[in-house]
Amino acid sequence: MNHPAKGAAKTPYSTLPAHAFWRSAVAEGGLDRLSEIWRPKFTVAPTEPIATFGSCFAQAIGPALHRAGLTWQICEKPPRTTPRDLARAYGYGLFSARTGNIYTPTLLLQWLEWALERRVPPTEVWIEGNGLRDPFRPRLEPAPFETEKELFKMRDVTLRALRKSITDARVLVFTLGLTERWIHAARGYEYPLCPGTAAGQFDPTKHHAAPLDFNAALRAMRKALDLMRSLNPELRFILTVSPVPLSATASGAHVLTATMGAKAVLRAVAGQLAETRRDTDYFPSYELITSPVTAGRFFATDHRSVTPAGVDFVMQHFFTGLGLDPVPVALPPAPSRRNRAAASQKEICDEEILSAFRPRR
Repeated sequence: MNHPAKGAAKTPYSTLPAHAFWRSAVAEGGLDRLSEIWRPKFTVAPTEPIATFGSCFAQAIGPALHRAGLTWQICEKPPRTTPRDLARAYGYGLFSARTGNIYTPTLLLQWLEWALERRVPPTEVWIEGNGLRDPFRPRLEPAPFETEKELFKMRDVTLRALRKSITDARVLVFTLGLTERWIHAARGYEYPLCPGTAAGQFDPTKHHAAPLDFNAALRAMRKALDLMRSLNPELRFILTVSPVPLSATASGAHVLTATMGAKAVLRAVAGQLAETRRDTDYFPSYELITSPVTAGRFFATDHRSVTPAGVDFVMQHFFTGLGLDPVPVALPPAPSRRNRAAASQKEICDEEILSAFRPRR
């Protein structure tokens, strides 16, 4: 490495700290000495309610907050006598309200507009056997609803819980996951999954792909944040991007390049909002899992599922940034296929059902 000549004029790089240089911050220290990865804009007191929503990776954040002694806000709880595993099977305890996975900025905005009564939720239902599925939470309930009345009643419960989570929270953590989405072409509303995959029937005259570019994603996310602030002016936001790759893509591209493209858009959106809004910060969970220094050690054998060690590693940096005691993490070496399979995280990823449609070799 060439060094500046003695007496050379100073540059903006001359007085930068060690964490600004790849060699000192990453290459020489390695994964176990990675530090100062996140310097938050604002503090979060243990007593401040924190709401969590987003893609499947976000399911791990709330429980980690709770284990660390922070106040994870859950506004929709199961009946008291419900066994834990059964409650989870019905989507309780995944997020602050039982919305299911919210993958895109526009889907978040849609849920908010329903909860805050800016728009009326659609009355569309999907028939399955002798029952009915909610098109906007098609996999949240293990069994179909028996009647439309029951379906809409349970959705209304979730909308009230979502509204309460916004009004009562002081911090909301949202994890962006996808840019690909499917909409009802005539009515404009968005489905969390392509109709016909998890439930319902696909109709090419009604159901259209409508992927988000940077500008559309930014507009929707900004509108969602503004809408929440209109209800709770004290609310602050921590945005993050899911490191979980796409299960499948309908874009025509290879799933690897489609994944990188989607994550680049979402990372740029989150970064832009964090740079331009005082109420918004960005936490780098995506970088912590996918950067070269991790050597893929936090992915299971499918190179998609994040292991529990990976979740702990991410949350360690989250808590350290907030000045709290970090979660002890024993960093594993890049694991073998057997070790990776055993350590796979068990989030409920609706999008994973798309892999069932892959061609058989």
